[in-house]
Amino acid sequence: MKRFFYGWIILPAAILGTLASIPGQTVGVSVFTDFLLAVHSISRSGISLAYLIGTISSALLLSFAGRVYDRLGARRMGVPVVLFLASTLIFLSFSDHIASKAARITALPETVVSFIVLAFGFFLVRFFGQGNLTMLSRNMTMKWFERRRGLANAFLGISVSLGFSAAPGLIDKMITSAGWRETWRMMALGLALFAVFVFFVFRDDPRDMGQKADGGVVGTKRKAHPFVARLKPVKSLPDRDFTLQEARRRPEFWLVALTIALSALLITAATFHVVSIFGQAGISRSRAVALFFPASLVAVASQFIGSTLSDYVGERLFALIQLTGCLLLAAVVVVSSPLLMQILFILGVGLSQGMMGITSAIIWPRLFGLSHLGAISGFAMALSVAGSAVGPFTFSLSLDLFDSYSGAGMCFIVLAFALMLFAFFVKPHGTEEADG
Repeated sequence: MKRFFYGWIILPAAILGTLASIPGQTVGVSVFTDFLLAVHSISRSGISLAYLIGTISSALLLSFAGRVYDRLGARRMGVPVVLFLASTLIFLSFSDHIASKAARITALPETVVSFIVLAFGFFLVRFFGQGNLTMLSRNMTMKWFERRRGLANAFLGISVSLGFSAAPGLIDKMITSAGWRETWRMMALGLALFAVFVFFVFRDDPRDMGQKADGGVVGTKRKAHPFVARLKPVKSLPDRDFTLQEARRRPEFWLVALTIALSALLITAATFHVVSIFGQAGISRSRAVALFFPASLVAVASQFIGSTLSDYVGERLFALIQLTGCLLLAAVVVVSSPLLMQILFILGVGLSQGMMGITSAIIWPRLFGLSHLGAISGFAMALSVAGSAVGPFTFSLSLDLFDSYSGAGMCFIVLAFALMLFAFFVKPHGTEEADG
């Protein structure tokens, strides 16, 4: 009897791992913002700055975390990461009490102490949630699948997109039912139980279980759609593994990494300021927020199609499509037509998010191998996280200086065009003849 391929356990486990990072994602943190404002002696701009500092600080350590992942693997790193994330949620649920006591002990203004406590809490939740747990879950999947990497990433991306889009509403219902402190504590308990799941289920490398990527099907014939059958498959792994230092000397690394960072910057900025952006055009809050649903449909569709074709399409095309999404999203704050703004937003967010799910997962092992995947993807994720932190602040600065978001939009349109031009100078990844 043929041995069951454990990768089909790894894939749903990785989906659960990525969904477990929601408390550290913007969609998971933003639901608690107003409650933190109500109990802390801090302004909205102050809490935004604390979030910015915490996010950038976490980004600075992600490259190091990637190297730790390369040494320890998904299970040995995953268990403490999940437990640290759970502990952070407990910390945040008591953050106002901690700040109040610390202010009395240190005789510092409570506003200053609240800022420090929240910045530290945001650093921890972003580092362990958005950074480490997302990275190790994604990288584990990429190691278990080679020829089927695109298919695996399609299921991973679609599941995560749907989960992330549903998360704010579910968390809000939990808060309404039990309270914001208790919601964080219940989520911490769930993460503690998930750590047990990680210990027993997560496995970093198929060779550890005497198996091969894809269950040993590499090199076998597969039926394909007539259109796909005419395409030459792109090499799923390079001829040798690259270190982070070697990868950073190659232009294709910077093309993909900067494209991902720009997408993260624009998506986060547009999400953070969505009500204000469309409010300037006379569009209501409910209408502006409702745009995320059709955008998520575009993201899911583009990622599914892109992941399916990723075995046959080079990284340059994905980067160009993603940069097109960035261009459309930046143009939202430049055009004046309310209808055109909404169309650009839906397509811009959808294409950027959809392609990001491919470029941030599939491309790194394809270009640079598996031995240093953690270090390479960790460094790229650091740039992405930094971009997501800087984006909202940049748009706010544009509004303060020019009374409009168009200044920031024009800057990022120029940057997107520059990266598109750079893409044409990057040598496409090589292809190989189909096996069999």
